[in-house]
Amino acid sequence: MPTYTDQLNRKVEIPEAPQRIISLIPSQTELLADFGLVDRIVGVTKFCIHPQGLKKEKQIIGGTKNFHFDKIDALQPDLIIGNKEENYQEGIEKLAEKYPVWISDIYTLKDSLEMMAMLAEITGVQDLAQDLISEISTSLQQPLPKLGTAIYLIWNNPIMCAGQDNFINVMLNVAGFENLIQESRYPELSISTIASLHPDFLLLSSEPFPFKVQHLKIFEAHLPKTKVMIVDGELFSWYGSRLKKSMDYFNELHKRINK
Repeated sequence: MPTYTDQLNRKVEIPEAPQRIISLIPSQTELLADFGLVDRIVGVTKFCIHPQGLKKEKQIIGGTKNFHFDKIDALQPDLIIGNKEENYQEGIEKLAEKYPVWISDIYTLKDSLEMMAMLAEITGVQDLAQDLISEISTSLQQPLPKLGTAIYLIWNNPIMCAGQDNFINVMLNVAGFENLIQESRYPELSISTIASLHPDFLLLSSEPFPFKVQHLKIFEAHLPKTKVMIVDGELFSWYGSRLKKSMDYFNELHKRINK
């Protein structure tokens, strides 16, 4: 049985061209579908919303941080793919006792492209995947002109934001924003702290917390000199094939801001 190294540097024995794949991460589920592997996917999470309709065809095995092990056992997967940040360690370790579990660890665009190439090799679709990887690499290699400083919120109550050392921070730079938050990962903030930093932009992500217009109005009242915007969180944080849509979206943001 071939042995592959995942992005945590773990050695994983995986059958050649696995046929019963469970994906524990929405962005990687979409990637498998774009690799033409829908028929090989047997299980997904309740958050795997792309491609549309896939959840109705596949077994839902829980969320990204609460797996239904009985449903996974019933599927008898020959490959499970997950992610260090989005999944929970205890669950991954339990699955790895029974099944081949390959884990991604994404901080940069390079990490993302490597993940795509590795999964293409594991599943035997390198030729098909190469065009997609090349398209994404080319479209995102040149950051857009600077728009100004920004704070990017991912959660409300408590308010949490994207700091350094994560994929969102990289995508903010590509989109032309300077992240004001220097703390690592996803620190908590108060509205008063946000106001004291005087960001040019406050970006409210559509996920994982679904910021809506009512939230926007609250922040606008506290930050009258800041441009508060709801943005598509998938195009800032999903590190699979959805990246092929990110640059077009960022260009549209520039048009909205500069008009």
